Amino acid sequence: MRELHWSPAEKKIAREAYDAGRERLLAETVAAFKARAAAVNTIEEMWAVQEFLRTREGDLNHLLDCRYSQLPSVLGQMVGRGLLAESAVAGLGEEKLAIIREVAAMVSKHGD
Repeated sequence: MRELHWSPAEKKIAREAYDAGRERLLAETVAAFKARAAAVNTIEEMWAVQEFLRTREGDLNHLLDCRYSQLPSVLGQMVGRGLLAESAVAGLGEEKLAIIREVAAMVSKHGD
């Protein structure tokens, strides 16, 4: 991917959208953890929660990459997963929006 130029206004829009998507994703993760942990009755179920957390940590580390070079893809994944509305990235340049829409379409079609 070629390097994208980010204006100060675009950086502000992208940061606000990223922060909103990040908060929703982390809240969903905590809720999923609490539900799984509350249902634990056996040691095997406890280890399954640990595996869930390990897997989720890797997913979060990948998805929450906030480098500007990765941000259109990250925002697209957030839109595709329903963490952000596309309107949250309104005001970004067309090249960035095209990447966000393409990634969002792939994510929503394939479920990540």
